[in-house]
Amino acid sequence: MTTTSSSLAALVLGLAAACANGAVAGDLQMLSSSDPALQLGSATFKGGKTLQLSVGIGSGAFHAPGDPATVIYTLSDRGPNIDCGDAEKITGAKTDDICHGDKSGKIFPKPEFTPSIFRVELGADGSFTVAETIPLRGSDGTPITGLPNPLTVTKTEKAYGADGAEIPFDPSGLDTEAIVRLADGSFWLAEEYAPSLVHVAADGTILERLVPAGVEADLTAAKYPVSGSLPAILMKRNLNRGIESVAMSPDEKFLYFIVQNPLANPDGDAYKKSRQTRLAKLDLATKQVVGEYVYLLDPPETFTQDKADKQNDVRLSEMMALGTDDLVVLERISKTTKLHRVSLAGATNILGTGWDDLATAPSLEQLKADDLAGQSIVPVEKTLWLDSATVADLPSKIEGVTLVDSATLLLINDDDFGIEGASTKIVRMPVPATN
Repeated sequence: MTTTSSSLAALVLGLAAACANGAVAGDLQMLSSSDPALQLGSATFKGGKTLQLSVGIGSGAFHAPGDPATVIYTLSDRGPNIDCGDAEKITGAKTDDICHGDKSGKIFPKPEFTPSIFRVELGADGSFTVAETIPLRGSDGTPITGLPNPLTVTKTEKAYGADGAEIPFDPSGLDTEAIVRLADGSFWLAEEYAPSLVHVAADGTILERLVPAGVEADLTAAKYPVSGSLPAILMKRNLNRGIESVAMSPDEKFLYFIVQNPLANPDGDAYKKSRQTRLAKLDLATKQVVGEYVYLLDPPETFTQDKADKQNDVRLSEMMALGTDDLVVLERISKTTKLHRVSLAGATNILGTGWDDLATAPSLEQLKADDLAGQSIVPVEKTLWLDSATVADLPSKIEGVTLVDSATLLLINDDDFGIEGASTKIVRMPVPATN
């Protein structure tokens, strides 16, 4: 066992003791930043409206065992973007003008933005700063973009600039959403476009991108190696609802990842109504998925700080591992965030079964939650660990969660690059007690 694994094992044992005793230390603290590194400048849109943008660093968070409790790694997503359907409200330009009538497209006011990893230092004075920025790069050292991929086997979307010009697809583009750091200094990231898992060297060079089987043919022009080693069924992710969570077992043998929402399998109607999404386990030595499990989303009405009645409003935005097959999953709408402790022990491994076959009807996503037992499917076990309705003043859209020690949890929000005025906040709080 490496020193890093030993450190994490000790942390997890301490966490278990804290939870068992219901004993935690410290008060909730909100950290903010005035670091100039978080300023992205302005964007002026067709029609004349100008927005001041910030760098959104809160799409994921990870504390590396052995690092000081004041250091975490975070991640941006693809960069500032605006739904074409919201164009007039946000940019002042009508969809017909800035997106050529394409309501399903995205406006990228900074198309040159490079998705990046950030080493963040937390101050004792309630502030945080970016100590290091690690831009993601292709094999040749060229910075990549966050622009959509030229996908034909699964859905994609067109990109438009602030001036209304259509922007070409980028086969190397990534929409990164979650992060873990290994003892060797490299990273694994979760990504939404393909969807995919991305292995990144310590200096930001992309070593490999793992995509669903069949998607790799669309990405042959990428500036890094692409392997179609994930289950093909994952290409049925709904647009912008790919892999948004990744976790690593303490011994670094396994990665866990989860699809943000149920798959559009066989269609969008299934995606909208289903509560069943898929949680997978990947062997890091072979880079092959060895487990696939059903995660049952909570009903929308249980997210009490949100006024939502649509099942597809509920999504999964982060995950961390306390041990092998012992996870914490962040389930949210916008204002309400829940953390569930999740065990894979006893759950049915559906990998390689008919539920991975596109021809299966009804599909897994078309089943009612009450139908699972009749299909001999046991979903993962969930225990509510935290409900933000019981914690005052947490930020909206929390997308990062990590432990820094056995008693302290950190949460970070995605500020969407300040497009609607939000800013990045980091919350330091006690680990939730369990009964």
